[in-house]
Amino acid sequence: MSNHAMVSRVENERVLVLERVFDAPRDLVFRMFKEPEHLKQWWGPRGWEVPVCNIDFRPGGIWHYCMKCVDQNQGDFFGMESWGKGVYKEIVEPEKIVYVDYFSDAEGKIDDSLPSTEVTLEFIDLGGKTKLVNRGEYVSADALKTVMDMGMLQGITETWDRLEEHLNEVK
Repeated sequence: MSNHAMVSRVENERVLVLERVFDAPRDLVFRMFKEPEHLKQWWGPRGWEVPVCNIDFRPGGIWHYCMKCVDQNQGDFFGMESWGKGVYKEIVEPEKIVYVDYFSDAEGKIDDSLPSTEVTLEFIDLGGKTKLVNRGEYVSADALKTVMDMGMLQGITETWDRLEEHLNEVK
């Protein structure tokens, strides 16, 4: 494991910024977020897999996915499914992806009771390495607090650890 720790900070009470350096070229790191066959290998916290991952990778396109807990040690979460839906707003290959992230159901219907997030992913070329900046903008400070209380930081840390492991396998 490398020592590329994730750095997080909150701006304006409702914007969460996460940064991490990956020891892989930018084009490859970008592809990890673009291609379903890659996303399925690393998306989600440890013990979760992605049985469904449909991507229409263009502005206005939809990313609809399901995460399922397959780890019996996670107690009540075991067997649980969590559906998400992203709507792409802007794509600049291989520099930037902007999308709005929603909680949804298996049909893609958005769950309005949970906060959506506008996510901006920036891929910064560091000469063979890549700095990934994930900027999540929430509707309110309360919405950000809600997802933080749900343990989101641990989940993202584990997800990015898995991304790093997958990059090490494919690069």
